[in-house]
Amino acid sequence: MTEPVIEKPIPEADDASKPFYEGGMAGRLMMMKCSSCGTWRLPSRSHCDECLSDQYTWEQASGRGVIRTFGVMHQKYHPGFFPELPYNVTIVELEEGPRVVTNIVGAPNSELRVGLPVVVQFEKHADSAIPKFRPV
Repeated sequence: MTEPVIEKPIPEADDASKPFYEGGMAGRLMMMKCSSCGTWRLPSRSHCDECLSDQYTWEQASGRGVIRTFGVMHQKYHPGFFPELPYNVTIVELEEGPRVVTNIVGAPNSELRVGLPVVVQFEKHADSAIPKFRPV
């Protein structure tokens, strides 16, 4: 008897994060930018960490950054991720400043290193696109 296929969990957009996921479906990394001081932030923060303003616009980020840290997962924590083992969980610092928890694709885990320049690409699903990054 074959085991049932369990899909990995995919984030769903809510009202606050909808522009982020819609941008991803169009191939754009959209982030919140403070209208008062210009600080970039990830969705869906209610206020700016620099000046505490709640005013912002959605802007397209460059999609470029560098690896700040990463780990390689070998443990089977969720059945939806079993086919991807071993996979990396990486923190990328974007040129605009925010740090994104993501995965690096397009390179073996053995080639990952802190400071490696990366660029965004999107893993598209039915209703959302998840930003992943690949080496430049």
